[in-house]
Amino acid sequence: MKIILASASPRRSQLLEQIGLNFIVHPSQVEEKYIEGQKPHIWVQNVALAKALDVANSLKEGIVIGADTIVVNENYILGKPKDEAEAQLMLKSLSGKKHQVLTGFAIVDGTNTDNYFTQVEITNVKFRSLRDKEIKAYVRSKEPLDKAGAYGIQGLGALLIEEIEGCYFNVVGLPLSKIALGLEKFGVEVWK
Repeated sequence: MKIILASASPRRSQLLEQIGLNFIVHPSQVEEKYIEGQKPHIWVQNVALAKALDVANSLKEGIVIGADTIVVNENYILGKPKDEAEAQLMLKSLSGKKHQVLTGFAIVDGTNTDNYFTQVEITNVKFRSLRDKEIKAYVRSKEPLDKAGAYGIQGLGALLIEEIEGCYFNVVGLPLSKIALGLEKFGVEVWK
């Protein structure tokens, strides 16, 4: 059965490769625009479903996986920073605090888009207190610029984190255990 990842994220591709999944990448064209007043967990789930449906409707085949990851700090959504200055502000706002990483994902049957499964995984992440020079050096590395909340746990950003509660892979971009269970609902067995 053909599996399609509706994301250009190299981290999501690496995670699916890590569990031995054969898939193709067909990025969604859905824009991630926040709807004012919508709860973050509902919004991230809706965006993931919109991405998966966008690709499923264009290909009309296979099983499509869509996902979206956001960082929520004190009820405020942190997406990808638009520039280095915004990345620094985001990292300062996370310094010494606990925040949540939410990944919404959707699995859609491309031959029958009424058949889908969605879920949201939440992981709590606590940053240690960061010094200004650390924030500036991290931003200079360019790693934060394409990541929600301006950090990547799987890279240099690991040095910023004091503790996590929940799924590590969720913070990278896909809650692998939940993805595998979701794929089973569509007849895809990860364990071979």
